[in-house]
Amino acid sequence: MAKDYYEILGVSKSASKDEIKRAYKKLAKKHHPDMNKDDPDATEKFKELNEAASVLGNEEKRQQYDNIGHSAFEHASKSGGTGDFSGFDYSSFAGGFDDIFEMFTRGFGGFGRHSQRRGDDLRYDLTMSLEEAAEGAKKTIKVRKHVTCEACSGKGGTGVKTCDTCKGQRMVRRMQRTPFGVFQTQSVCTACAGTGETIDDECNACSGEGVRIETVELDVKIPIGVDNGTRVRVSREGDAGPRGSPSGDLYIFITIPEHPIFERQHDDLLIEAPISFSTAVLGGTITVPTLDGEADVKIPKGTQSHTIFRLRGKGISDLHTHRKGDQFVKVVINTPDHLTKKQEKALKDYADLEEDDESLLKEMVSKLKKGFK
Repeated sequence: MAKDYYEILGVSKSASKDEIKRAYKKLAKKHHPDMNKDDPDATEKFKELNEAASVLGNEEKRQQYDNIGHSAFEHASKSGGTGDFSGFDYSSFAGGFDDIFEMFTRGFGGFGRHSQRRGDDLRYDLTMSLEEAAEGAKKTIKVRKHVTCEACSGKGGTGVKTCDTCKGQRMVRRMQRTPFGVFQTQSVCTACAGTGETIDDECNACSGEGVRIETVELDVKIPIGVDNGTRVRVSREGDAGPRGSPSGDLYIFITIPEHPIFERQHDDLLIEAPISFSTAVLGGTITVPTLDGEADVKIPKGTQSHTIFRLRGKGISDLHTHRKGDQFVKVVINTPDHLTKKQEKALKDYADLEEDDESLLKEMVSKLKKGFK
């Protein structure tokens, strides 16, 4: 289930960084396992707090979370990036807590002690037509992103070895004695910048990062049935991770402009079709456009304006179930602006045969009066 980081910290979506920090301090003190040993859920709650703080306290990650949601950080949870934080020192609540909070918000939570630093997820906004959405499409897009450095094959250089400072753990630990007891803190290893490895001779092409920024052309497949705001995930096409680490994912956000003929309502389509007065009175058949071509609609005698007819299976396939929606045709009687003399005479002759409108109105009023007696 997706986690609501704002709800976990008890803050609103418009909360400032200071408000997030204060909320985190208060809750971290309450749920720290070493200070709340009576609560069996304290450890799990504490992990969630750390995870929420590491995202919402970082401006870039917070924006990514607001745009994409919790799924943008699921890889961190699965890889252990927001796992065991029980070793941190939360005893110095009066002074050192700001430094601890900043350590979380700098975002080191994206990689764990035994996991690789996964590349960042990327977003691409794609505009496509309703017809393309209904049929699916293959698109070639250009994305500027980090790619694996070919000069060093992503290794960052030569003479790669395990970091002597952190022993490849990517984190360093420190013991601290406080009034609450001895606590352990851990932070990103500065000797290897959290990679767990050092390089004797860095690659000049990528400055030892193992990645370079390039504009890449990608052929992506957009499935049938996407709608405005649909997010299409392209696995492993985000930023390449440093020094051979896994790549992030690319998320394509779909925008579909308003169509000049069809109005989309989920998987159904709606169009308006003008019909003549004579067709509405006498009945007939009209031809209307659909996404598959043209279709005939039978108009019964005496059809009123704004009557809606259904064309089954002429809508759009559902993105998940692939069931096709329907197309609805709303007929609107078209009143002519100009008549020939022959047409005008024919209408006058017809009008003479109709019952007098005034007598009909009087009859209706009389019936209403009887109803109130």
